Amino acid sequence: MNIRIAQINPIVGDISGNFELISKTIISSPEHSIVIFPELAITGYPPQDLLLDSKFINQAQDAIKSLKSNVQKKVAIIGLPRYYEKNLYNSAVIINNQKILGYHDKVLLPTYDVFDEKRYFKSSNMIEPYEISLDGKVIKIGVQICEDLWDQNYDLSVSDELIRKGAEMMINISASPYRKNVIDKRLKLCLDKAKHLKYYFIYCNMVGAQDELVFDGRSFIINSNGKNKLLAKMFKQEILDFNFNQASNNKDVQVSSDVLEEIFKALRTGVRDYFSKTNFQKAVIGLSGGIDSALTAALVSEAIGPDNVYGISMPSKFSSNHSKDDAHILADNLGINFETIPINNVFNEFLNHMDVFFKDTQIGLAEENLQARIRGNILMSIANKINGLVLNTGNKTELALGYCTMYGDMCGALGVISDLNKIEVYDLAKWINSSKGKTIIPQNSIDKAPSAELRENQYDPFDYEIIAPLVDLIINDNMEKQNLIDIGYNEETIDDILNKIYLSEYKRRQAPPGIKISNKAFGIGRRYPIVNKYKGS
Repeated sequence: MNIRIAQINPIVGDISGNFELISKTIISSPEHSIVIFPELAITGYPPQDLLLDSKFINQAQDAIKSLKSNVQKKVAIIGLPRYYEKNLYNSAVIINNQKILGYHDKVLLPTYDVFDEKRYFKSSNMIEPYEISLDGKVIKIGVQICEDLWDQNYDLSVSDELIRKGAEMMINISASPYRKNVIDKRLKLCLDKAKHLKYYFIYCNMVGAQDELVFDGRSFIINSNGKNKLLAKMFKQEILDFNFNQASNNKDVQVSSDVLEEIFKALRTGVRDYFSKTNFQKAVIGLSGGIDSALTAALVSEAIGPDNVYGISMPSKFSSNHSKDDAHILADNLGINFETIPINNVFNEFLNHMDVFFKDTQIGLAEENLQARIRGNILMSIANKINGLVLNTGNKTELALGYCTMYGDMCGALGVISDLNKIEVYDLAKWINSSKGKTIIPQNSIDKAPSAELRENQYDPFDYEIIAPLVDLIINDNMEKQNLIDIGYNEETIDDILNKIYLSEYKRRQAPPGIKISNKAFGIGRRYPIVNKYKGS
């Protein structure tokens, strides 16, 4: 018997394209194979409110029915949404020898972080294994869908129930988003289950990116001895075949990855798929000479190719010579397109036209933000002209604190590094230089004190070594004030940071979507009111 894991990269809403991908994968598989596809493979994941459109659901169901004829002397397990008795279910269809044996409807529906499945789906109370027939043999398989595996915090264990009813093999189809160190958690959970319950565990995950989410793939097979027999690549579409008769029970595939390499590949995948799936080719990035824009440009150049990246330097009278040089050196190192467009004349014209408000006043925040907005307008205009997308270069620490300008440096179609804190930005920049064996990001961009350069002698008003981890403890870990004090943070600093986070919620509501790589990113998984008098305790 052969297992084919189809770690595919479907596109949300492209039912016909996903159908073709699934169909070809089934047809090309060896005889007597169980061909396994990810959760909601026919629609892509997550479809969000497309699931409220009955025509969309019907098209998905019709596509699955059309696949039956391709499943000859094989089994196919495919994720889809389906109606049953006026309810919508997140389902896995089990097709055996051109017949639909049945459906496993998802039992455990997540409603935390980026997941909102109870908005659309009904939870199933039916947990039954299915008897499949391959090459004259009959085997009972248990099918799960993603969260059905993560049952530690639920009263019901889908795995235990399937085993109790006779399942001899467990198959989990998932669309599990990437977050740092997630592979260790997945593997440990499945290794423990396989060893405890003495069954083969097959895990098929989606790969690719959809809006803010990136799916890392890394599908695997674990045998009944708790040995990892097969591990798919991370962030790469891959079709893997595993033959039970040829497998060694003692071989154990080890997981080895560097967290910075993971983050790099996750962000590269997020950018690549955002462009390819929206049919854009060109990216426009403002290059200040600083670390954030340098890292963004390096990532985007890797994702879509340097010829498609346009780096724009927009110096003002406050821009230092070394910043202008660093931007140019970066562009040369990457081989991207580069232009310099000074903003002094435009800035002065704006001030002249607003003379009634600005004359004889002290230069301050309004003038600083005006420079950022002029730059945003330049970038957006260039993107319009070349049919490209502006990419945002802000990091998570600055976004949390509101240290950014609406309609200025906050503009863009996608926040490439918006879920990286400032320390991670530096770490990833150093990793890129190290992994390439040469200087890609100028050392001066890494070493110099960060500055927006919107006024004379300006430097960022934060000690990022202290503030970046503190922000992460508040946002990622939801740590309470007293706990922060207990681990050594100054109460005045905590209050200041909390206040900045609360006050800048209105800015984040208008920020571009960002690629999620942490357990709690700004965006669809974190919902706070803008008008809010509660400031914590």
